[in-house]
Amino acid sequence: MNLAKVSTNGQVTVPVEIRRKLNLKEGDKLLFFERSEGEIVINNASATAIINAQKAFEGVAKEFGVNSDGDVQRLVDEERYSEKNSQ
Repeated sequence: MNLAKVSTNGQVTVPVEIRRKLNLKEGDKLLFFERSEGEIVINNASATAIINAQKAFEGVAKEFGVNSDGDVQRLVDEERYSEKNSQ
């Protein structure tokens, strides 16, 4: 169990063990949400955004033949150079 104190400004210092588990770094944002039974859950907003993006694009990588970082870079380069050529 970890305990944190709320300051008069509403600020909380996240205990080091929790920061490590959430992989929190300076400047990261926290996401608070309430489960149906009233429990409040805290997540690293950056990690949550990445997971949501991965879910949203599930299957699309296969469709575009993306299997590696190199494939992603190839698609970015193609888009970048096609924009320059069309201007």
